[in-house]
Amino acid sequence: RKSSARTWMNTVFPLLNILGSRIYIALLAIAICSAYAADDTLPRSGDPREGYESTDYTTRSESLAERVGAEADLYKIGTTPQPGVAAVQHPPNNPLTRAGIALGRRLFFDRRLSINDTMSCAICHVPEMGFAHNELQTSVGVEGRTVRRNAPTILNVAYKTLLFHDGREFTLENQVWTPLLARNEMANPSIGYVIQKINKLEDYRGLFEAAFNRPPSVETIGMALAQYQRTLISANSRFDRWYYGNEKELLNEEEQLGFEIFTGKGSCSACHLISEDHAHFTDNLLHNTGLGYDIAMAKEPPTHRVQLAPGVFVDVKSELIDSVSQNRQVIRNDLGHYEVTEDPKDLWMYLTPTLRNVALTAPYMHNGKLLSLEDVVEFYDKGGIQNPGLSPLIRALLLEQKEKQALVAFLKTLNGGNVGELAADAFAAPVGDVQ
Repeated sequence: RKSSARTWMNTVFPLLNILGSRIYIALLAIAICSAYAADDTLPRSGDPREGYESTDYTTRSESLAERVGAEADLYKIGTTPQPGVAAVQHPPNNPLTRAGIALGRRLFFDRRLSINDTMSCAICHVPEMGFAHNELQTSVGVEGRTVRRNAPTILNVAYKTLLFHDGREFTLENQVWTPLLARNEMANPSIGYVIQKINKLEDYRGLFEAAFNRPPSVETIGMALAQYQRTLISANSRFDRWYYGNEKELLNEEEQLGFEIFTGKGSCSACHLISEDHAHFTDNLLHNTGLGYDIAMAKEPPTHRVQLAPGVFVDVKSELIDSVSQNRQVIRNDLGHYEVTEDPKDLWMYLTPTLRNVALTAPYMHNGKLLSLEDVVEFYDKGGIQNPGLSPLIRALLLEQKEKQALVAFLKTLNGGNVGELAADAFAAPVGDVQ
C-alpha cells in the first residue's frame, strides 16, 4: 500500500492539476521528459522518456509492484559525516531527534497540508527525481496554478545559508511556511488555518508533544519539516571517493579531464566550490548569468513549437497559449534578488545551486530553461548572456567538443551513494492517513 500510494500521489496528482487548467505547462512537461536521461541510481516514477522525440519511442513504465519502500536510519544519516561534505550544523534550538525527524517526514508527504488536500511538499520535490522535479520546467501548485520557478533539489539543503532561488530566506524552519501559504503553491489562507487543520487530524494526535513537548504551532511545524530535510544528506559519490578517498581508479580519463576543465579552463569551481576536505559545489552567493535578463527582454515569437506525443510536434500561436495560461508572462516578470532588496544591482541575480546529484535533477537554472547538462555547458561556454549586470566571473570558455563532453561526464560522477536509499525511505513513509 505504501509504495502504491506514493507512486500514485507523485504521478497522478500533478497530471490532474496540469490537465485541469494549464495546457501550456502540460506541453512543457512533455518536452522536458524528452530531454531527460534516466539514471539507474534512483527507482524512477512513471515512464523514463529519453528518445521521446522519436516516433519509435517505446514505453518502459515501471510496475508499481516493483517499487518497495525500505526505511532508512535518517537520524544516523543526519548526524554521521559522509565523505565529501562537512558535518551538518544543527541549530541549538532544533537538534535532530528521531521523533522530530519522523514527524517532519510525515508532514512532508502529507497532501492534507494544502488547502484542498491535493499538494504535499513531495509533489514538487519528488524523491525518485532527486528530490526535484524532472517533468516540469516550473512547478505547478493547487488547481494547476502557475509557479514561476523550477523546484530545486532539497538533497543537501542543510548546507545552504540562503534559500529560494532569490535568496530571500535564511533558515529551513522559516522557509517551509512560504510554500504552505503561497496562493499558487499549497494555498493555505493563514498560519492559524494550517495549525487548526493539523490539530483536527487524529493521526497527528500526540506526535508534536512527543517530539517537542508542545502542540502544533508556527515554530514546531517548521522545526519538524526542517529536521527531516536536514537528514537528506547525499555525498560519498564516485568523485568523493576518488578525490578525498584516494581511490584513483574510480574516475576514467574522460571524467578526470572533465575535473581539470571544471577547476581550470572552465572556471566552474569559482562559484561551485571545492575545498580541501569537502565540496558543497556552491558558494552560497547570488550571480547574474544573463538568463533572467534575456527572458525579461525577449520579444515574444508568433508561435511556439510544442510536442504532443512521441515524434509529434505542432506550432501553436502565442496568443492561444496566453489564453489558457499566464505562465510565460509570470516567468518573464521574475527579477531575481531585486525582489528581495529592490536594489537595481540585484536585478536577475539568483543563488548558485549545488552540483551534487546534478545529473538527477534536470531541468536546470531558476526557471528550468536548460533541459540537459549539455545545454548548461553550452550556455556557459558562450559566456552566458550579455547584460549590464552580468557577473564578471562569467566569460566565453571556447571549449572544444571533447572538453564539453568530458565536463558533462565529470558532473555525472557527483551522484551521491545513498540517493536510492533516501528515495526508498520516502516510499516507506506514510502518505497522509495511509499507512
